[in-house]
Amino acid sequence: MPLLSEGQTDIGRKRKTNQDSIYLNPEKNLFIVADGMGGHNGGDTASKLAVNLIPEYVVKNPDQGANALLSEAILFANNSIREKGNSDPKLEGMGTTVVSMLFKSSSLMIGNVGDSRGYLIAKNKIYQLTRDHSMIQEKIALGVYTREQGAKDPHKNVLVRTVGFEEKLDVDIFTYKVCKNDLFLMCSDGLHGKVSESDIIHIINKNIPDPSTGTQEILNKTVKELIDQANANGGQDNISIVLILARA
Repeated sequence: MPLLSEGQTDIGRKRKTNQDSIYLNPEKNLFIVADGMGGHNGGDTASKLAVNLIPEYVVKNPDQGANALLSEAILFANNSIREKGNSDPKLEGMGTTVVSMLFKSSSLMIGNVGDSRGYLIAKNKIYQLTRDHSMIQEKIALGVYTREQGAKDPHKNVLVRTVGFEEKLDVDIFTYKVCKNDLFLMCSDGLHGKVSESDIIHIINKNIPDPSTGTQEILNKTVKELIDQANANGGQDNISIVLILARA
């Protein structure tokens, strides 16, 4: 499936380092956003390892079923990051979120751990394809909060599942049948935590009113504008975005 993609990562306005990492490989149909955490260097190390190890596993196991392939690739990264953290006191306890998209023919497999998100944009509407593994999402699922109320919770950024921290990790795998001109957005919480979904879809629709006419230049401009909006809204966190357009 021909894919057009653009990815950018930005340090934001408050952080001294960028602990996010992104990976784009349209030829292999594989895309990743990772948001690291853990000490001064731990988060940076964990996210970089994730975006290196997941593609490494995918390339080495081409005959594995797509769903299992993505899940096992993330588990491979989890074990390797955990071993690295256990062997270096400076990196102990490090971890990272991972949201990854793997396209096979007309199917999309999404692997998710943490609160980086994957969205579908179709017919001028936005749909979240992943589920956050966060304390606030657990409270929302239990009916303690609405999403609007949860946005004000002081623990909204506390994660209950990360790659590299846990010995046994559950990876969420979602599948979606891709249609021509579908747009897919992957992002860290530096975007979705600062820019509402209504504002995200407004910016995308403004720049890409007709996905069939989308170009590399337009995708680049759209991603940059989304990052600029997150920074204008405070930019308290690193901001990472990958935008993918299915051409056929």
